Amino acid sequence: MSLAKLSRHTQRDPLFPIIISIVMASLLMVYPLSYDISGWRPLFMLMVMLFWVLCQPTWCGIWFAFGTGLFADLLLDAPFGMNALSFVVIAFVTRFLTRERRILTFANLWIIAALSIVAHLFFVWIAQVMSGLQFSFARHWQPLLASILLWPILYYVLRKWRI
Repeated sequence: MSLAKLSRHTQRDPLFPIIISIVMASLLMVYPLSYDISGWRPLFMLMVMLFWVLCQPTWCGIWFAFGTGLFADLLLDAPFGMNALSFVVIAFVTRFLTRERRILTFANLWIIAALSIVAHLFFVWIAQVMSGLQFSFARHWQPLLASILLWPILYYVLRKWRI
């Protein structure tokens, strides 16, 4: 067997891990929690989308971000397209800024994830203010902090499918 065939067979196909991680993120997003704990629910779908866009750029790109954003809109009963637009903008900017980097270290990915989570919440704030809805910063700092602190766990769970 030639070296090209051997290397092609040893690479893992990330399709099933991507699907399973999206299903798990959606379950964690809508799983009923008590009122006190629900404020600390991380932005699972955003983090999973961001992981796959950064770590599997050949498989997951802008359309993947758009699809997961629409799915998050449907799950959260958010204005249709709000999360989708935010996910697409975040995916585009992160792919644009990291296109020259061949190797992204864990620290780089954590910083990119933290900035992306802040950007997503800023985008949600802008969208809700423009639509006349009330936005409470006191309610959104908890998912921000929980998401940033949960990123290393999500990274280490999903990293074995990273190519």
